[in-house]
Amino acid sequence: MNVAYRLLGSVAESEDAVQEAYTRWYALPRARRDEIASPGAWLTTVTGRICLDVLGSARARRERYVGAWLPDPLPDRAERGLGPSTGLADPVDQMILDESVTMAFLVVLESMTPAERVAFVLHDVFRYPFAEIAAVLGRTPAACKQLAASARRRVRAARAPESVGQAGRADAVRRVKEAWERKDIAALVGLLDPAAVMTADGGGLVGAALRPIEGGARIAQYMVAIADKAPGLELLERSVNGAPGLVARRAGVVMTAASFDVTDGRVTRIWAVRNPEKLRPWARHDLA
Repeated sequence: MNVAYRLLGSVAESEDAVQEAYTRWYALPRARRDEIASPGAWLTTVTGRICLDVLGSARARRERYVGAWLPDPLPDRAERGLGPSTGLADPVDQMILDESVTMAFLVVLESMTPAERVAFVLHDVFRYPFAEIAAVLGRTPAACKQLAASARRRVRAARAPESVGQAGRADAVRRVKEAWERKDIAALVGLLDPAAVMTADGGGLVGAALRPIEGGARIAQYMVAIADKAPGLELLERSVNGAPGLVARRAGVVMTAASFDVTDGRVTRIWAVRNPEKLRPWARHDLA
């Protein structure tokens, strides 16, 4: 599940890929399964191949998507007080949240070709040797190494030159929350980088800006307009994809999960997922 989500950015598609991998495993004759020295490696290889096929068709689907497409936001199980021994069946509760699932990182992964993404994630994130990645991609180890190097260059080019730690990011997000609650446009403008960009994903199912909103002043005005149109909206500081973020809840229902990128104390990017289909993992858990 951890591999599939980083490759696909979609919880539902990841669950389908993992289920398909296990279906293929149990379809093998028992004698063939007994011959496989590492079932985990076999399942990962098959999952990678399935994800590669899904990525090939995903671009066409996302071109037809209404508005901007963003990866599914993930809640943090530790924040909900769920320990490692709860035995919950929800696959999302087994996700490991680290830098490789932050929204900023996943958005960069979306810019890669399917082969680059598979090579990079398997090698740089999960430390699979290129010889094994070659079996997933059907290419030579040398070709896979070149794919990972190309993907690495994309990550370096997209990464902000200066960033802040978790504490600084959390402080910036908290101040945005407080200014947003006050509907203080001037304070929001001061907290947003003048060149900040906000991207919203409603999937055509709920209201959301169809194109990215550029500029700190325009974003601040948009945020206050949202608050005006949604009385009773409750903002909660929550970890989103392993980083400080905000969750907007109304009448007990999560309406938005927002991720932030912060540089020099100012918010440079906001990714707001509003598509209710992508917020299902949040609806399954108590955020009180």
